[in-house]
Amino acid sequence: MLTVFLALVGIVAATRLVELGISRRHRRELDRLGARSIAEPGFAIMVALHVLVLAGSVLEALVARRSVPVALVALAFSGVLAANALRIAAIRSLGRHWNVRVVDSTALGVVSTGPYRFVRHPNYVAVFAELLFLPLVQGAWLTAVLGALAHALVLRRRIALEEAVLFRDPRYAAVMGPKPRFFPRLRRRGSRLARAERA
Repeated sequence: MLTVFLALVGIVAATRLVELGISRRHRRELDRLGARSIAEPGFAIMVALHVLVLAGSVLEALVARRSVPVALVALAFSGVLAANALRIAAIRSLGRHWNVRVVDSTALGVVSTGPYRFVRHPNYVAVFAELLFLPLVQGAWLTAVLGALAHALVLRRRIALEEAVLFRDPRYAAVMGPKPRFFPRLRRRGSRLARAERA
């Protein structure tokens, strides 16, 4: 099982490198189209955190050698798969807008398709979930907990910066402002029926 886990961490690390390449291409295209890149002093911290979670997962798994219940392995692995599916959907929906850096590309349009129909930041939900569930596949709960706490602090600053940029655009504010940040609102069936009856 440890070998499988190490392979999984390697795959996640490889996808990060691929995404950096995609991000650079998108950024060059966005710069050419007049989009504005935003200075972000905390970006290096975010990158370091991702590297530390991956490395910490491997180190804790090798040192602790915990026996992990099958149910936890199944749950955590399913969480990693679901997180990646959500991240891929977010990247595909954003297209050239997607970037690992904060770029003001609202002048080129506002994306409200795919998972962005429901929430403003599905990509951040996906990355947070992946870094939470990945260590748990091999029972590296200490890395999972500490990584999640640190990631929450980093994302708080990142999202505040990103939204300060995005909400300057009236179209973004109108289309995305009413939507929740992370989790879709669950509408009760009764309230929909009541609205239908009033109509």
